[in-house]
Amino acid sequence: MKFFESFRIALRALNANKVRSALTMLGVIIGVSAVILLVAIGTGVQHEVTGSIEGLGSNLIFAFPGNVEEGGGGSFSVTRQFSLDDAALLERRLGSKDLVVPIIQSPATLKVGNRELRTTIAAANENGDEVFTADYLGGRGYRRSDVSASARVVVLGSTVRDDLFPYVDPVGKSIDINGQQFTVIGHLAAQGGSLTGDQDNQVYMPVTTAQRLLGTRDIGAIVVKADDPADVNLLQRRIKQILRPKFGNEFSVFTQEETLGILTQLLGTLTVMLAGIAGISLLVGGIGIMNIMLVSVSERTREIGIRKAVGAKTYDIMSQFVIEAVVLSVLGGGVGIGLGWSGAAALTRWVPTEVTWWAVALAFFFSAAVGIFFGVYPAYRASRLDPIEALRYE
Repeated sequence: MKFFESFRIALRALNANKVRSALTMLGVIIGVSAVILLVAIGTGVQHEVTGSIEGLGSNLIFAFPGNVEEGGGGSFSVTRQFSLDDAALLERRLGSKDLVVPIIQSPATLKVGNRELRTTIAAANENGDEVFTADYLGGRGYRRSDVSASARVVVLGSTVRDDLFPYVDPVGKSIDINGQQFTVIGHLAAQGGSLTGDQDNQVYMPVTTAQRLLGTRDIGAIVVKADDPADVNLLQRRIKQILRPKFGNEFSVFTQEETLGILTQLLGTLTVMLAGIAGISLLVGGIGIMNIMLVSVSERTREIGIRKAVGAKTYDIMSQFVIEAVVLSVLGGGVGIGLGWSGAAALTRWVPTEVTWWAVALAFFFSAAVGIFFGVYPAYRASRLDPIEALRYE
């Protein structure tokens, strides 16, 4: 009964200062909603990226210039870049069954009339459509002859098509890319995100055309698709053997499973870091609760003195103030959960989000712990007041 009486008194005290109680909860509300929202964004991005990689198949191998040091915190150094000669060497040595695709990516500015769009160039050879999924709504992809001739032809992602050619079939139309004219030969259905970014907001062209447009002989990566998934590990070792005489140890070759593991680890670390940053605001909210409770102790010194004079125990006084702090933090946590969940749902239009049960539980219980931790000192201070001195307090 003593607990319920303390709880009733605590609620009455909080209700008497509604504005101050609401402002005190604000820090907890912001902290809890930030934790849920940022973790939802991190988890959503992680699942979308890993899902897109898994959707490519299980027989891809990625070769990158530069050495990624395993176990060294992911440090990365590049001294020599890949070229088309390196991709051609792999194609000759591996045979015709395994497809080799050189990759270039670069930002670009597109213009059609008075419309302008910032997007990404994704360039490959004629094998690109076989290695990466391509669902054409119109036109065709570029052929070996287009790659050999460095033809100024381009395939549009769905977002690029909708922004630059709304309600018009873009096939055969001209488009300005970084100040040069290209002819649209095809356009794709919506595909979503992938290892190479947002596929819908990209333009696709022959790798030789991209080199000429960008004024470079380098390529960003080489992707190899094994004819038999069972040969992936053997093929990985062969690629290393072929490239090592030229590059030494200054290159990295990953299977799809290894790439997925690296990205999962990096994105998981990022998600935890985002949650930690948001958690700082919860600590700030806890400090705010402690400050307000200390002010409340000072304002209610005479009330405390009267209660102790008529027989209230130290436990009664202490429990009342701890309950007030916990109620503030729990109510703030509940409101924060609602705001964070709603914010995550609203953001799905622009970024992938996924609210996880552990983030909700962590944020809620952490907010309750904040109330207990930061409410103990003010409660202890109130409980230790001398009743005679408290009654004299003005």
